Amino acid sequence: MSVFNAGPPTPISGVGGVVTLVEASTFCLSDPLGDIHPGTAHGLFHRDARMLNRWELRLDGVAPEQLSVAVREPFRARFVARKPPPHGIADATVLVQRRRTIGEGLHEVITVHNLGDEDTAITVTLTADTDFADLFAVKEGRVHGGGGELTAVGGVLRLADRTNPERAVIITADADPVIQPGSLTWRIVVARRSVWHTTVHCRPATGRHDTSGFDEDEDGPATKIRHWRATTTSLTASGQGLNAILQRTETDLGALRLDDSADGTAYVAAGAPWFMALFGRDSLLTSWMALLLDSDLAVGTLRQLAELQGTQVNPVTEEEPGRIMHERRYGPGSDRVLGGTVYYGTVDATPLFVMVLAECLRWGASESAVQQLLPAADAAMEWLGSYGDRDGLVVYHRKTDRGLANQGWKDSWDAISFSDGRLAEPPIALCEAQGYAYAAELGRADLAESSGDHGTADRWRARAADRRARFDEAFWMPDCGTYALALDASNQPVDAISSNPGHCLWTGIVPDERAAELIERLSAPDLNSGFGLRTLSSTARRFNPMGYHTGSIWPHDTAIAVAGLLRYAHIPGALKLAERLATGLLEAILEFGARPPELFCGFSRSEFHSPIPYPTSCSPQAWASAAPLLLMRSFLGLQPDAPARTLTIAPRLPERAGTIRLTDLKLGGASITIEATGTEAEVTGLPDDWQLRRL
Repeated sequence: MSVFNAGPPTPISGVGGVVTLVEASTFCLSDPLGDIHPGTAHGLFHRDARMLNRWELRLDGVAPEQLSVAVREPFRARFVARKPPPHGIADATVLVQRRRTIGEGLHEVITVHNLGDEDTAITVTLTADTDFADLFAVKEGRVHGGGGELTAVGGVLRLADRTNPERAVIITADADPVIQPGSLTWRIVVARRSVWHTTVHCRPATGRHDTSGFDEDEDGPATKIRHWRATTTSLTASGQGLNAILQRTETDLGALRLDDSADGTAYVAAGAPWFMALFGRDSLLTSWMALLLDSDLAVGTLRQLAELQGTQVNPVTEEEPGRIMHERRYGPGSDRVLGGTVYYGTVDATPLFVMVLAECLRWGASESAVQQLLPAADAAMEWLGSYGDRDGLVVYHRKTDRGLANQGWKDSWDAISFSDGRLAEPPIALCEAQGYAYAAELGRADLAESSGDHGTADRWRARAADRRARFDEAFWMPDCGTYALALDASNQPVDAISSNPGHCLWTGIVPDERAAELIERLSAPDLNSGFGLRTLSSTARRFNPMGYHTGSIWPHDTAIAVAGLLRYAHIPGALKLAERLATGLLEAILEFGARPPELFCGFSRSEFHSPIPYPTSCSPQAWASAAPLLLMRSFLGLQPDAPARTLTIAPRLPERAGTIRLTDLKLGGASITIEATGTEAEVTGLPDDWQLRRL
């Protein structure tokens, strides 16, 4: 999932790596000292613009020496360093800590500890600057020059955009600093065995979004996360490492929630650092996976996307009536890059919208919420049958040379290729997009059925059956035992072996008579690396284990395939492969500190015993963070049907998962608890008018 340039982001330069903090539409990239350096991709970013490109702390004009950095939550870090000792002396006596919190701006507490036996005089200097660069320009490494207008008036350092007076950064601090344009300076004496500290606030001001700062204890992101956790499902697991993964998932998804909509409804951003915005495909898939944790997130995401749904034809932004958008941006360069603040070039967000709405109905979304979104779902179905259709298949073809050449989730320029390396010519029909359309038609049928419109439900089910037959005939490759990655402009199967057919299992478009062969093909070592499914088979000409979409492993992709395999658990080999893939993926996630990255390299586990990181992978990234939730839900066999007042559960938990407990799981107005081990599950709190089905 790449932003518009259809490739991986520019690496974030800087000695010793990068520390990423994120909270809603604000994120910060710094070095392990906490410094932000000009000339790099570092910065404090707010609503797709860089508000700080320099934030450097110096003690007597010298950079401290790093000792440690700890990131306990996605929005908070503690940087610990020491003042270099005088020449010829081994031990330092001055320790400096920076406790940083990201919210609607930056809040930093700087503490200087004098561990020596004498008072010490120190000059503490914090240097700040900005370039107000657009996120795209920073990401692509094409920022040149720039800089803010720096003024210091009345104890405030103001960094203003020379081209947009409404855009500015306001910096204030206590402990009486000397404020000059571009710097804050404290000349202090710290008594022996004593401590000095100051608190610095950096507040972005962007027109109507002129923030007022935040208090870390009362109004900050920590409180926001606590409030959110109080309303979500509590997830615990006794299996080794699994609980740490689930807790990290909850925390990261909380940090990726955005609540800047007019009505205050929360929705989910795609990921940090480059994707802190609403994305059609990513936000929808994430909210589907996260239904187990918070079903309101899916409804909020649907509402946001419905408000932005296409109403006219615009070839520059690729807007079309009924089409669900790809991404929304606020940065100063959005018009130049996207043709506007919203870009629509995605083939799969539109059917996914209807899929998620139908799933929200099953999970107990209110009738009023569903009815409010139904016109948007019908407009989406109309798009699938008109602008997005070629001969009964869902296709894409960008409208101008500015759009994304590939418009599925693998949207890199080289992602859709034949086994011999030739690129597919558009219009292109992706195999998984047909599955999404099939599930959307069945979902629309369920929506109609729930309101008593049986005739409409029958028509949509008939269309879904026709699509399933057409898909199987056009995409099945009998010599390969799998489905084609896509069909090209000539309706020729794009024969590269890929992970995409795993999504087809998930949507149920695969007939049972094909499933056994497909499952066997997915289990082969050219696709199954031991840590998850490769995006592209190692037998393909374009295979590269370090390629963004041409051989890497994406946790969400493997999790969707596992969910698909468990949907076909009655087929021999499905359950065994699901357990192998899930086990490998979870072990890889633990190697990444219990936080699933956006992607990692697709080297074989027999070649490298630990997963190899992809250098510019986003973390946290929404659908990667939500992948463990989809695994849990799938192995529990959890299928609620609120309109029918039925909860189906069919646990098939691997032994190493231990006991899994879900507390305060919301199903409409009900709040239930599930405790499961192996194939046994106990459900409490289910209302009397609900039926529990055990499979």
